[in-house]
Amino acid sequence: MSSITTDLAELLSTVKRPGNFYATGTTEIFAPQLEVEGVGPISLPLLPVQVEQLVAVAEQAPYGRGEETLVDPDVRRTWQINADQIRIKGRRWSQNLESSVDRAAEGLGVTDPVNAELYKLLVYEEGCFFVDHRDTEKAPGMFATLVIVLPSLFTGGELLVRHRDREARLDLCCSDPSEVSFAAFYADCVHEILPITSGCRLTLVYNLMRSGKGKLPEPPSYEAEQTRVVNLLQQWVAGKKIPDDDTPEKLIYPLEHAYTPAALDFDALKGADAAVADVLVSAAKAAECDLHLALVSIEESGAAESNGYYGSRRRWDSWDDDEDEDDYEVGEVFDRSATLSEWRRPDGAPTEMGSSPFHEKELCPPDAFDGLEPDELHFQEATGNAGASFDRTYQRAGLVLWPSTRRLAVLNQAGLSVTLPYLSELTQYWVEDGEDPESSLWQEAHELAGHMLRTWPQDSWRHSFMGQSSQMLTLLNQLWDVASIDHFLSDLSATGVYDKGDNEALIQAAYLLSPERTAELIEQIIAGNAVKSLSGCCDLLDRAMEMAQDLDCTTDLVPAATALVEALPGDPNLSEATSWHRRTLVETDCVVNLLSTLRYLDAPLGDRVVSHMLAWPLTYDFDTVLVPAVLTLNERPEIQENSAFQRLRAACLDHLHARIAEPLAPPQDWTRDGTLRCKCSPCSELSLFLVAPDRQVWAFKAVEALRGHVENSIRQSSCDLDFKTDRTGRPYRLICTKNQASYERRAQQRKQDLQHLAQIEEPLSTTG
Repeated sequence: MSSITTDLAELLSTVKRPGNFYATGTTEIFAPQLEVEGVGPISLPLLPVQVEQLVAVAEQAPYGRGEETLVDPDVRRTWQINADQIRIKGRRWSQNLESSVDRAAEGLGVTDPVNAELYKLLVYEEGCFFVDHRDTEKAPGMFATLVIVLPSLFTGGELLVRHRDREARLDLCCSDPSEVSFAAFYADCVHEILPITSGCRLTLVYNLMRSGKGKLPEPPSYEAEQTRVVNLLQQWVAGKKIPDDDTPEKLIYPLEHAYTPAALDFDALKGADAAVADVLVSAAKAAECDLHLALVSIEESGAAESNGYYGSRRRWDSWDDDEDEDDYEVGEVFDRSATLSEWRRPDGAPTEMGSSPFHEKELCPPDAFDGLEPDELHFQEATGNAGASFDRTYQRAGLVLWPSTRRLAVLNQAGLSVTLPYLSELTQYWVEDGEDPESSLWQEAHELAGHMLRTWPQDSWRHSFMGQSSQMLTLLNQLWDVASIDHFLSDLSATGVYDKGDNEALIQAAYLLSPERTAELIEQIIAGNAVKSLSGCCDLLDRAMEMAQDLDCTTDLVPAATALVEALPGDPNLSEATSWHRRTLVETDCVVNLLSTLRYLDAPLGDRVVSHMLAWPLTYDFDTVLVPAVLTLNERPEIQENSAFQRLRAACLDHLHARIAEPLAPPQDWTRDGTLRCKCSPCSELSLFLVAPDRQVWAFKAVEALRGHVENSIRQSSCDLDFKTDRTGRPYRLICTKNQASYERRAQQRKQDLQHLAQIEEPLSTTG
C-alpha cells in the first residue's frame, strides 16, 4: 500500500546529481605570502595603511554592458589589480587553493577536473559595491567564478546570487584570521555585492575552468522532480486538515553523508544531500510546509549474550581473564529512544524546537534504519545478579518537514520541557501586547494549550514534582482561557493528575469559572484524588471555601465535602490489595482544614468526621494527629462553639488526663521489661538479664553474627540498654548496661502532656 513516507523517499531518490547553483564555505589556511607589484608584501589580516597603498596602484574596476566595457561608480564602485601584478607564494597556499576549488566543484555538482585561473585582486573600501550583473566568459572552458575573501576586517559586502526564481545571500566575512571564506557560482547567475559598511574587503577572483571538450557544466535543475514533490506534499497537507487523518505528523528523510552537530548546516551539505535539500527547500515553501535539518538519533540498550567463542576460549586459554567485547552479541532490546535534536532552518534563523521524539512511521522510508551499523556499540560484562548488557547508538542527519499549519502540533511532540516555556513566552507577549482576546497571539497560545492538554502525561507524580500542572494552570489563568482551564480540571486534575502543590494555581484558575461549575469540578477532583492525596484535597476544600467567601457567592461545596469525608481512611489493617491506590497517612492539617471548613458548610458532617476519627485510634493517633489539631484549632475563636470541635477537644482532654493519672516513678532496682520477639538461646539469656533486679551489666561473648543478632533484638524491642563492643580477646564481647530510657521517655511525655493540657484548658476568653 502506497504511503507518503514511501512515495516521498522514492521520489527524492531520483535526485541523483548533487550540487547547486552556488557553493560556499571556509577553509583553514596558513597565511600566504601575497605580493603586489608597486606595493610589495601584503600583511594579512589587511592593515589600513596598506589599503591606501593598494588603492594607489589599482584602477577603478569596470563592468561589461553588451560588447562595451564601462566605468561607472554608480554601477560598480571597487578597485581592481590585474593578475599579472600579483604573486602568491607560501608552502601551503596551493593546497589551500586546491581544497577550496575541490569543495566548490563538489558544491556545484561538477565531477570533471576543474582548474582555477586567477583573474583579479579586488579591493572593496567602505561604501564600495557592485549592482546585480552576470559575469562574461573570460576564457574558453570557463563555467563559474570562485571568490576567495582573504583575512581582512570589514562589515557588510554580502554576496547575493540569483538563479531563476531562487536567491542565496552569502556573508563571506570570516572573523578568524586563520581561515578564508569562499563562494563559487555559475557564470550565468545574476549576482551583486552589497555595500561595505566598514573596513576593507580584500578578494581574490578566479575563473573556474573545465578542461577538455564537450558541453560546459550547468546548474543542476530538478524542476520536474520538484513539481512532483510539491504535488505530493500538498496532498499530505490537505489530508492533515481532516480530524481523523492518520498520516504522520512530520516526515524525516535521512541523508547519506555523516555530519557532526558542529557541521550540521544547510550550506554544509554534501553531494546528493545538498541536491535533495535544494529540492525540498523550494517544494516545502510552495506546499506551505516548514523544513528543518536535524540530527536523528536512536539509542538502544538491553541484554547481551555470549557468542559461544567466549566459553571455548576460557577452556583452552584459562590464563586469560580479560573479557573482550567480541565475546558478546546483542540480545533482546529492553529500552529504546528515538529523538530529533540540533535543529537548523534553511535561513539560519533560531528555532524553538528542543529534543523531540519521533516514530518509525515518520521515516522516509519507514525501514530507513534497517540494517544500519550502529555508530557506537558497547557491552558490559555480568556483575552480581545482573547479566551482561549492551547499549548502542545510531545517528544520522535528516531533513524534517511538516505542514506549517501543524507547527504547534509538532512542537508539542517535544514535550512539556519545550512547550511550557514556549507557552509562557506567548503569554508574556500577549500581555505586553494589550491582552486582546481576538489577537493572533492568544489564538496561537490557545491552540498550543489544546495540543498540550490532549497529550498531557499521566504520570502525576513526575509532572507534579516538577510543578508543571501549576505552571500550566497559572498560564491559562493569565490568558483567561476558560475553556482550557475547564478541560484541565475535568479531564486531568479530576482523573489523578493532581498534587497538593497545584492547589494555589487551581483555585486562582477556578475564579474564572461560574460558581456552579467550580463546585462541580472541586467535587470531581476530590472524589478522584482523596484516597491518594488526602492532605491535598483537605487543603483544596479549605481554599475553595475561602474563595466562595471572598466572592460572597453561594457555591455549593457540600457534595465535595461529602466526597472527602467518605474517602477518609478507617481500619489501618485494611489490605492495600483492595485498592489501586496506597492510602495516605493522615496529617494534622487534614483535621484542621476539615473541621474549619465543615463548620461553615455542614455542621452534622463535622460531627460525623469526629466520630469516624475517634473510632479508629490507630489511624488517627491522639499524640501525632488529634492533639496537635486541637492545639491549632484552639487558637481560633470562631470554632470554639462548634460541636464537632468540642467533642474532639473533650476526647483529647480525656486522653491527656488518663495518661497523666498513670503512676510515674523511677525504677527502684534493675528490673526491666524482658519481653523480646525472638526466643533463641542468646535472646533468652538477654531476657533473663533484663528482668534480673540485681544485675546492671551483661557481657555476651560471641562471634560477630550472633552479636549483631542480639543488637537487632535490643533495637527492635526498645530495651532499656546501652551497648558497646569490647574488642579485647577473641571472640569480642557485647557489653550491655541497663539504663532508664523508658522512664525518661515517660517523664518527657508527662511534661509534654501537662503543657498540652494547660494550653487546651486555657480559658476561651484569653485565646486568640
